[in-house]
Amino acid sequence: MSVQDSSSLPHVRPKGDDRAAWHDYWQHLGQPWRTEPEIDEERQQYLAERQAITLDTEKGIFPFKDIKLSRADVEWLLARHENGRGPVDWGDASQWERKGVDLRGANLEGASLEGLNFTRGHLEEINLREASLQSAKLIRARLEGAVLADANLEGADLRGAHLEEVHLLRACVAGANLQRVFFNIVTNLDRTAFTNAKGESALLAGVHWNGVDLSMVDWSTVKVLGDESKARQQKKPEGSAKSKDEHLQEYEKAVRANRRLATELQSQGLNEDAACFAYRAQKLQRGVMRFQHKYIQYLFSLLLDLLAGYGYRPIRTLLWYVLVVGGFATAYAFSGHLPALPDALVYSLTSFHGRGFFPGLGSETTLHNTLVVLAAAEAVIGLFIEISFIATFTQRYFGK
Repeated sequence: MSVQDSSSLPHVRPKGDDRAAWHDYWQHLGQPWRTEPEIDEERQQYLAERQAITLDTEKGIFPFKDIKLSRADVEWLLARHENGRGPVDWGDASQWERKGVDLRGANLEGASLEGLNFTRGHLEEINLREASLQSAKLIRARLEGAVLADANLEGADLRGAHLEEVHLLRACVAGANLQRVFFNIVTNLDRTAFTNAKGESALLAGVHWNGVDLSMVDWSTVKVLGDESKARQQKKPEGSAKSKDEHLQEYEKAVRANRRLATELQSQGLNEDAACFAYRAQKLQRGVMRFQHKYIQYLFSLLLDLLAGYGYRPIRTLLWYVLVVGGFATAYAFSGHLPALPDALVYSLTSFHGRGFFPGLGSETTLHNTLVVLAAAEAVIGLFIEISFIATFTQRYFGK
């Protein structure tokens, strides 16, 4: 958005540091992202001179390298970017080829930069230690080598941003959109928080992990990825209902996010963390089946989840085993044919594992006998549980 001539505005340019007046002024100027009083003319002249410095990447010459900047400085630079055209508006396809503001090497340590737009900006080696970047727009920003230690990036939009060699030590990216970002083996994620106390987690679909060390992140705190939370929401952020196609696309994206993260964690030996996200992916895939109207596959998938949690919840199989054996033992006892212990229990155990298909001699040879019918039913149920158990565990541990 461009900077308008203040003389054409109905509001008079404020004087002093009345933040409320300045906020109202910027709103009418069409720059709602500005919150600070405008810097004085001397500071403007200094920043303009710095901005005029010829860039030389080979010699490491950048206009604002090692220059301490405040939020007011950044707001002024964004407003006058490209002769007053302002920051890149990613919602306007005609601006996708524009380049953002160049702040390479600048020092913004501790600055409050909430809601500012750095889309496609050059922020390589910038110092953003302890900076507040909540809801900031950093779409496709170049942040290689930047220092973001202890920075707050909650809700920030970093889609497609380059975070190679970035220091995110103790940074918070809860609720941030990290879809398609680029990490590398040098990126530091030591104690980076991907979720917060409210349970809001980062969106991770399409992340290029590139061997980044994930062992320093406490993944046990991340119960649900932001991609899944978004997919399960019935409405869009503006309040309108989602279409079935939108639901389907978001569910598929959430499946990919969980599977890719699980694969990366598995490759780094973080098996327990990987299992959690692989299980979430399976549950989300069931949702995909529902939106695709594959109801038979959906029901079968639901049964596998209930019986064994797709192999990731083995305790469920044990509980079903105890429930079925105990339930049928009780039925045998109440049928009047067998004492409760030990006969009914032993008969139930043997029936569960197949004896029910081959009734014994004597009174049991009558096929319409209640005991024979119950034993056959238990054998069928036992066979199904055993097959499901073997199938899910084979798929989990052998990938077959």
